[in-house]
Amino acid sequence: MEIRIRGVSKHYYSEGKTIKALDEVNLTIPANKIFTLLGPSGSGKTTLLRCIVGLELPDTGEISIGDELVWSKEKNISIPPEKRGLGMVFQTYAIWPHMNVFDNVAYPLQVRKLPRDAIRESVAKTLRFVQLEGFERRPATKLSGGQQQRVALARALVAEPKVILFDEPLSNLDAKLREETRKELRAFLGKLQITAVYVTHDRVEALALSDSIAVMRAGRIIETGTPKKIYFDADHRFVADFIGRANLVKATVRAQEDGHTVVDSVLGRIVCQRRDIAIGSEATLCIRPEFIRIVEGAAQARSNRVNGRIESLVFVGEAYEAEIRAGGELLLAKIDPEAKLNEGDAVSFTLDPAHCLLVAI
Repeated sequence: MEIRIRGVSKHYYSEGKTIKALDEVNLTIPANKIFTLLGPSGSGKTTLLRCIVGLELPDTGEISIGDELVWSKEKNISIPPEKRGLGMVFQTYAIWPHMNVFDNVAYPLQVRKLPRDAIRESVAKTLRFVQLEGFERRPATKLSGGQQQRVALARALVAEPKVILFDEPLSNLDAKLREETRKELRAFLGKLQITAVYVTHDRVEALALSDSIAVMRAGRIIETGTPKKIYFDADHRFVADFIGRANLVKATVRAQEDGHTVVDSVLGRIVCQRRDIAIGSEATLCIRPEFIRIVEGAAQARSNRVNGRIESLVFVGEAYEAEIRAGGELLLAKIDPEAKLNEGDAVSFTLDPAHCLLVAI
């Protein structure tokens, strides 16, 4: 079920000031995909989610779910949340502690006054799907955090919604459980083949779960794309920096040659992946830490060889995280954990042009 958002704005008023939670948002969320709204706190992602659900009413614009217009200020259309055919999983799970697992999951169907046999059959099928078969009579408060999250998912799915929405549902779990639940959730949603809208500020969550990501800032959509497009080929400095750790270096475009863009920077002359930026223009060179390659001895690189010195070296298990001073810049690098290096060592490293990204300042 496709979701279309056109010209949606939402303002709040506090202490005589107007706060733009959403600022003329235009977005199409494709059907049967996992679509993530990613951004820092205060970027408007949860407000946009709540507008889709109907828990918030925009000040301007239109929202359509499939062929149905569910909100239009101009046409005076406002379909209530319970009639939009949506399921929602909240950050706090919203599991009722006085109910067992069966009653928590069955509640949406009981409200609709479905026959008992139909409710029992639907709940059993949904609990099998989320791997909680046999937990029907277990008190909700006796479940682990991951199990409670699956109960919340089952309750959102039991009524077979057209769209399911998630508001930072994994933020209350510890790191290991969050990783496990993320994998489960991706598998569940892949089997369902329904539209899922997922809100998070966690870039790893967004990259691991999503088919598409919209990065938000100050109530606006800054950029939309696949996880790989957003990570490897962002168009904006904010997006490149927010989606992952990045070294950002000022540069000036000097040439367009051999399918590459060549820039001057404090690191020297750097050959980058092609960007249509005018010669003489200022830009930002974005280099991910994992693409800084240490070279040994007299090994020759065709381009982008830089000399520097290690200022700090921290072992983090799968790699060393190093800070390398080069051309006055302090660059973060990920280095092979078996490398024989020490703080203070002079090093040379290379930068693959395919991973030298130029973004707008």
